[in-house]
Amino acid sequence: MKRREFIRAGAALGGLAPLAAGPLAGLLVPESALADAPRVVSDRHVPSGNIRDYLCTEARRITDHAALEFPKGSAGRAWRTERHAKFLEMMGLDGWWQERREPPPVTVTGIVDRGAYRIEKLYYESLPRLFVTANLYIPNRLAGRVPGVLYVCGHSRDQKAHYQAHPRRFAELGFACLIVETVQLGEVEGFHHGCYREGWWHWYSRGYSSAGIELLNGIRGLDLLAARPEVDANNLGVTGISGGGAVSWYVAAADDRVKAAAPVCGTSTLYSHVHDRTVDGHCDCMWWNNVHRWDLADVGALIAPRALLIGSADKDGIFTIESIRRVHAQLAGLYSKLGSAKNLRLVETPGGHSYHARSRTEIFSWFTRHLMGRAVDPSRIGDIDERPEKQESVETLRVLANGSPPGNRMRTIQDELVVPAAPPAIADAAVLTSEQRRVVAALRRTTFGAFPSKPPPLDVQIEHEFEENGPGCRFAFTSEEGWRLHGHVLRRGAPPGPAASVVVLCSPGEGRSDPRGFLPRVRIGGPGIVVETRGTGDTAWSEELNWHLRRASAWTGRTIASMRVWDTLRALEAARRLEGVDPSRISLAAHGEMCAVALYAALLDGHVHSLFLEDPPATQDAPGEKDGRGPAPEMLGCLRITDLAQVAGLLWPAELVFAGKVPSTYDWAKDLYRRLGNG
Repeated sequence: MKRREFIRAGAALGGLAPLAAGPLAGLLVPESALADAPRVVSDRHVPSGNIRDYLCTEARRITDHAALEFPKGSAGRAWRTERHAKFLEMMGLDGWWQERREPPPVTVTGIVDRGAYRIEKLYYESLPRLFVTANLYIPNRLAGRVPGVLYVCGHSRDQKAHYQAHPRRFAELGFACLIVETVQLGEVEGFHHGCYREGWWHWYSRGYSSAGIELLNGIRGLDLLAARPEVDANNLGVTGISGGGAVSWYVAAADDRVKAAAPVCGTSTLYSHVHDRTVDGHCDCMWWNNVHRWDLADVGALIAPRALLIGSADKDGIFTIESIRRVHAQLAGLYSKLGSAKNLRLVETPGGHSYHARSRTEIFSWFTRHLMGRAVDPSRIGDIDERPEKQESVETLRVLANGSPPGNRMRTIQDELVVPAAPPAIADAAVLTSEQRRVVAALRRTTFGAFPSKPPPLDVQIEHEFEENGPGCRFAFTSEEGWRLHGHVLRRGAPPGPAASVVVLCSPGEGRSDPRGFLPRVRIGGPGIVVETRGTGDTAWSEELNWHLRRASAWTGRTIASMRVWDTLRALEAARRLEGVDPSRISLAAHGEMCAVALYAALLDGHVHSLFLEDPPATQDAPGEKDGRGPAPEMLGCLRITDLAQVAGLLWPAELVFAGKVPSTYDWAKDLYRRLGNG
């Protein structure tokens, strides 16, 4: 639609009819929305909110409630089953997971015999054509099956060579040890740093994390080990450092076959990651798509009561020792309740982000005890041998002499593991109503699960009345704890009674008067209400903070856009209380990235009469700027449920008005409206 048509369509709505009872009517608007208009107040200052303080508070809330429950008996088993499913969902693996799996296809490309042990150079397919390069260290003189250890690498170049002393020592001690390379920095290289470095913020909307693909590759590595004739599948362990430390947590939590785990330098609370800003130093694989708002101790609760040794350095630059101790203390309470206190251990070592002789020997002793049933003191078990003459060259350990096999999916798996939902087939209004309810329920459970369950009083107050081309006012309302937001009511004359009104969403970076230039293009005859959601107007923050905020928000289970959706819902409720506003005839208008916010808010509200969208984004499945600046329309896991054009279609029978550049993706919504009779 041309801009002229947008203006003409908006003007035509001056005599809006009362809102018909739509499919979602009455679902989401509180009775308080029809309360009396607020009184005028003055000389009142309430802090408008600080985004960093808010995220720290929410992160602390999650940390404080981590690993607090673990029912006993059959209730505990059901609880664990439910939590395991949620964990896989947050990792993006729920559509893939099968309890019974065939071992992965394996190709051995060479064997290096070192007398006491041999090294098989191999790659396996964790999914068809998803190739993982690895070395398998196996003792040569075996009296029977031996325990298997999965060693998951950290973020280092030439990973198999860099960490080779660890699997070699395991083999010398009588273990079979499979060392697997990561997606990033391995021989078959893919992408870990989507949000961190590439500007692929749509990973959050997809519900994809590189943690998920590392977990998948680790589990398939266990499948490989368990199928080997030399390995005792009832005695498997997992360990690694840094990124490998994080993946050690994940693999042990997801797979009950892990009898002992030892994550090193991969432990912290969510609160520390946000408050201390250690999140800024971490790859995307260090956290999951946190729609259920978990902390690391919640992951650890899935490991309990199995053997878990946490190894950490006391001066680690990206994992504070206080946060490490907090995770251990939370799990210690849980292990104690389960009568398995001896199965949990924290080993602190001096220095920065690295191994130490103490952490290594403690791990070798830990695995010997829990996987072999032999008690060998760490002081006697022996450390790794890092003498240069003992190290294999990178070329000796290389698996692929001629590059990756044909059809390699490693560089595209981020676009294939989690597939966005297809547009639904909607034949009639009854099917549409059912789909509306399904989508809203799914969004509230995941994407918008961080919405306050008990929001504070709205407390709408008129702070300033003025005459500016007609009577107007500045008002304030409470969105959620810590956020006092503002709006401006602009009227042309004084209507004889409650009138149809439009709420216009202020966009990031706009000045005080900018939205007022947009407002005349959406003429409906009644009041225009410009609302400043967080990050706009009085609560705006500088764009250079966006890279941090987009990542820290996602780790706490929300995004900038989803927070603005909540603000918009509260703003609609506040607008319905204002004098001169007919609460049954509220419309919503936005342009640019705020169209995404308006679409979801209109769907969840269920009572928006008309929606005006200028230059809406085509989809939430698109990359952004690498430095985090620019539009931020991502919402956690939303693409697993719907996308912007589908949300637009699900607003039927509300009126939709498009202007500016309207992407072709919205043709689906336009076609649906035509078929249902409101084209």
